[in-house]
Amino acid sequence: MNATPTALAPTLGTLEERARQRTGAFGEDALIVCDSLVRIYQSEGVEVQALQGLDLLVEQGELVAIVGASGSGKSTLLSVLSGLDVPTAGRVRVGPWDLMSMSAKQRVAYRRSMVGFVWQQTARNIVPYLTAAENVEFPLALAGARRRVRRARAAELLDVLGVGYCADRRPSQMSGGEQQRVAIAVALANSPQVLFADEPTGELDTATSHDVLEGLRTVNRELGTTVVVVTHDSSVSEHVQRTVAIRDGRTSSEVVRRTHTADDGTEHVVAEEFAVLDRAGRVQLPREYREALDLVGKVRLALESSHVSVWPDRLPPDRPQEPPTRTGRHRAVPAHEEQQ
Repeated sequence: MNATPTALAPTLGTLEERARQRTGAFGEDALIVCDSLVRIYQSEGVEVQALQGLDLLVEQGELVAIVGASGSGKSTLLSVLSGLDVPTAGRVRVGPWDLMSMSAKQRVAYRRSMVGFVWQQTARNIVPYLTAAENVEFPLALAGARRRVRRARAAELLDVLGVGYCADRRPSQMSGGEQQRVAIAVALANSPQVLFADEPTGELDTATSHDVLEGLRTVNRELGTTVVVVTHDSSVSEHVQRTVAIRDGRTSSEVVRRTHTADDGTEHVVAEEFAVLDRAGRVQLPREYREALDLVGKVRLALESSHVSVWPDRLPPDRPQEPPTRTGRHRAVPAHEEQQ
């Protein structure tokens, strides 16, 4: 008796109908939205595409790490999101701010009120001749806050970050980790909705890095600030809820962490890794997958009832079986479409 699985499989018409039924703009409820974001710049006469149609959503209150190798585009993305760089094409929004159409004056207002920034080099974050408390008070003074308000805010933030005892110390009297936690307090002085941190542990040892990352978690948990950390340090992933990997100017994968409670009441963290299917339908296959199956040139795609399978164009001698044709729909596409 012949089975008829195609009756259960979605047809092309069904998939098109589902797409038409989707309403609302991409990421309309997210705090940070990058939609097909492109950034091209010139370097020594050569055109460099740092971001190549990148998609990213960050929800209000998330603690997210963006990781990638040098040259992957993560630092360019951070510069765009922090208002320090102007994107070439696509759509990018942070809260109510459209970063594609802001004037120079609006960008200054955006950086002062909407976002805070922590650099890797502590010398860029804090003024060397001011105490920790004075450093935190400085941006508040520029915003016109009263002295009493400035002092109270500085004391609150330094205490939250565990460096209240450094209030009267200058940077030269603090360790690298203490300086970086004070820098986080400075970035939070004007109560931004988003805190961006660029390699905040890049110049610190393992133990000190842990303290700084715990400080970012505390800020996220107790103050409700959305935190985005850009780093090449894979250990940072253990301290965040979601890790987004960038490769060749596009998001390639995500790791989501959640707390699971076992039957005996014990809790442990479960991490799940997902490949990212971008808005153009592209997905990046991990290198080890491509090498294991020799996926080069063209590959075959087969539409199954609940998933899509990817097959080499030419099967090796030890795998004479043909790709499944459960739905009767499969096509050959260049492998570079899967890698981009």
